Amino acid sequence: MEPAHSEINILANGKGHDIVEDMGVQMSTLLGDDQNGTQAVRFDDPEGGLENDEFLPSTDGKAPVRFKDFEGKTSFGMSVFNLGNAIMGSGILGLAYAMANTGILLFLFLLTAVAALSSYSIHLLLKSSGIVGIRAYEQLGFRAFGTAGKMAAGIAITLQNIGAMSSYLYIVKSELPLVIQAFLKADPNSDLWYLNGNYLVIMVSASIILPLALMKQLGYLGYTSGFSLSCMVFFLTAVIYKKFQIPCPFEEYSSNSTAAHHTVNVSNHVVHADQEVDCSPRMFTMNSQTAYTIPILAFAFVCHPEVLPIYTELRNATKKKMQKVANISIFVMYSMYFLAALFGYLTFYGKVEAELLHTYSRIDPFDTLILCVRVAVLTAVTLTVPIVLFPVRRAIQQMVFPTKSFNWLRHIAIAAILLSIINLLVIFAPNILGIFGIIGATSAPCLIFIFPAIFYIRIVPVEDEPMNSRPKILVRLTLAEPTNHFNC
Repeated sequence: MEPAHSEINILANGKGHDIVEDMGVQMSTLLGDDQNGTQAVRFDDPEGGLENDEFLPSTDGKAPVRFKDFEGKTSFGMSVFNLGNAIMGSGILGLAYAMANTGILLFLFLLTAVAALSSYSIHLLLKSSGIVGIRAYEQLGFRAFGTAGKMAAGIAITLQNIGAMSSYLYIVKSELPLVIQAFLKADPNSDLWYLNGNYLVIMVSASIILPLALMKQLGYLGYTSGFSLSCMVFFLTAVIYKKFQIPCPFEEYSSNSTAAHHTVNVSNHVVHADQEVDCSPRMFTMNSQTAYTIPILAFAFVCHPEVLPIYTELRNATKKKMQKVANISIFVMYSMYFLAALFGYLTFYGKVEAELLHTYSRIDPFDTLILCVRVAVLTAVTLTVPIVLFPVRRAIQQMVFPTKSFNWLRHIAIAAILLSIINLLVIFAPNILGIFGIIGATSAPCLIFIFPAIFYIRIVPVEDEPMNSRPKILVRLTLAEPTNHFNC
């Protein structure tokens, strides 16, 4: 049989197959029958060229599924770093504010619920991808609902990750000028270009983020991810330490004081009854800002677009091993989130701001430890942007160039255009809370809760798991709760 499209598979890890072996592959591997008798299309991977995402069920359909043609090279530890870095981001800065508007116990309950649902939905993604041998979120949508499913997933990933990258760069825009100003003792009212956040965010994007985003594989960013996470550990340590250094009610910093020392407002000399209440932790709180809590928490645990690319690059990858990577990453981030929120809240109570670091500036903008924390957070969020950009670029290629092989020019152009759009959004964004709220209330719950559940229901054959089986009943119950609170 003369092959219509003989191809040398150039893999994302740089390996190629022998052309003789490829000539022996029957066309049934390109278009075969799945367990339902429908056609299972082999989808192309624009990140690594045209690849065979072949899955190999045996005659009884019980053989383990694997991605035959791709040899992952990323270690288990590096995969944990990459996924943990994808989870950990600017959301940690808003969690103390979320706790202040829910109370400690309600916050802990919501945080635990979102973390558990995130881990469970990753299990659904991995199982669905194993059944059909697909390692792209968008193509799972195509497998479940055709073009509409692929477009919905691609658009949700694009919006979510653009929102996430915007929030990271917004922190660069707002924090980097303050750090430079503090180190140089510059006048905050001066119009020096290096104190202009808009200029600085463009420079950081062009000099640091863009070069890292041009790498071909996520696995190469494992070292930067590990360093980024260590910066956030330093941030957490400083938040815990400051809890025992800052009194409540705290004293506002006054720039008009002699020798730039602290001055105490007259109202701080006497501790009023309402101040006593402000310095007492609350277990449950309900107010007009409580509605922001669930979107902030949902935003803080979104890593699902990165799961399948990391799974693909994992060395000796199995579903069980990748689930372990996800569980460890989520548990570590869950612990860090709770501790950061708890000690940030117990430091400022009801006075905590939506961006935690800004609250410390009200006490002493020249505090050496807080300046170092600002630098650490800036480093962490800057190194997270390339990780989050990978799935967006892949989603765009799946939607616009689904059959095209890897091309460096297109690879670079998409990254440059995305960063340009994000920089424009950051320059004109009013505040970070709006980004958390909008993205957390729309695309985040779709990617975490809704899409994995409906993809699982559609992809897993009814013969294997009827709709009245325990797994699918659990999936439907899981799906019902988020859809009552969010709209995609």
